[in-house]
Amino acid sequence: MRAVAPEAEVLISGDPAAIDAADRIVLPGDGAFPACRRALGSYGGLFEAISEGVRAGKPFLGICVGMQMLATWGREYEDTEGFGWIGGEVVRITPADPALKVPHMGWNDLVIDHDHP
Repeated sequence: MRAVAPEAEVLISGDPAAIDAADRIVLPGDGAFPACRRALGSYGGLFEAISEGVRAGKPFLGICVGMQMLATWGREYEDTEGFGWIGGEVVRITPADPALKVPHMGWNDLVIDHDHP
């Protein structure tokens, strides 16, 4: 963290009081929308502290599902209420070909089946 923001004090916390005292809020995420929302709700008042801080003007950065939480609703697996800062829904991507993995993460093999001019 020091290489990114050497002048900043970085605190990782689930304490709503720490969010209240913070100058900025970063909400990383890994996993599904409902799980993220439940986790935020399990830290008595954390969801509300983040929401109040952002509504008061604190800069916010959502990463991965942390960014998806800005929407009104998440429709992945079950209907789940987000922060509602951006009107809309986060829906699961359904590919036309069910054999495709979406979202695609990782590397593929490059198979050259003929020369290119």
